[in-house]
Amino acid sequence: MKRILIILNPCAGTKQANKYFVEIIQVFCEAGFETVVRTTQASGDGTDIARDHAADFDLVVCIGGDGTFNEVIDGVLKSGAQVPIGYIPAGSTNDFAVSMGLSKDVVQAARDIAYGKPRTLDVGCFNGRYFSYVASFGAFTQASYEAPQSIKNMLGHMAYILEGIKDIPSIRPLKLWLKMEQGVYGGEYLFGAVCNSTSVGGILTLSDDLVDMNDGKFEVLLIKSPSNILELNQILLALTTQNFNSPMISFFSSSKMEVTADPDMPWTLDGEYQEGAESITIENIHGAIRLMTAEG
Repeated sequence: MKRILIILNPCAGTKQANKYFVEIIQVFCEAGFETVVRTTQASGDGTDIARDHAADFDLVVCIGGDGTFNEVIDGVLKSGAQVPIGYIPAGSTNDFAVSMGLSKDVVQAARDIAYGKPRTLDVGCFNGRYFSYVASFGAFTQASYEAPQSIKNMLGHMAYILEGIKDIPSIRPLKLWLKMEQGVYGGEYLFGAVCNSTSVGGILTLSDDLVDMNDGKFEVLLIKSPSNILELNQILLALTTQNFNSPMISFFSSSKMEVTADPDMPWTLDGEYQEGAESITIENIHGAIRLMTAEG
């Protein structure tokens, strides 16, 4: 009998997964899995559980939000186990799940995992810490981890926007340099994202035509710091229309980059806080994980 490790964040989102947890377990039992459940209690638990136990199972399933999924991916990769991963999205925004087209119905998501096929996907690595879909800095970045969970539960994507708007008056230009295959980019930026997703924080949306989640490359978006209202309007128009030819925006693909930045500048990885550093290496680990999906 195949064994499945379920890592559950009982506090994720509106706790919908908790309400249907028995049905979720029943799906896996009927599919012939012996199930073992571990719950997270604090930040980092998902990584520790997956790292220590993934090798003992045929499948690891995460039930939680993108932050929990980030931890599970980090743990599985650090374990060295070549085990497929399932994701039942139960968070407030679930950007990664949206990009993958995973079911919002937690019981159906369980069925898709139990009877689906693995799909190979790229993963990012930020100075040794893995992430599933985005490393970002600047405007709205802090909103993803500072918005209270209760507000996220009620407002979803809007919570991040409202939290970010509060910070706009205090936003200062961020200086950094990025060296990659295309050359060197540098200057003062309002926001930057290194992503492998069509949705970032519920704020930025990229077309499916621009994103291939298993091509060995990230999509990199850099927004220059506006010096006047005209430049700010150019940025808003470019983001709204997804026309990234604006002189205020740089948009390109890259598999690896070396970043020089203020070590006190915070980042987020999949919506979770990441301490900054003066020298940062961000690289795409091509085909690093196998994610169970309905289509495979």
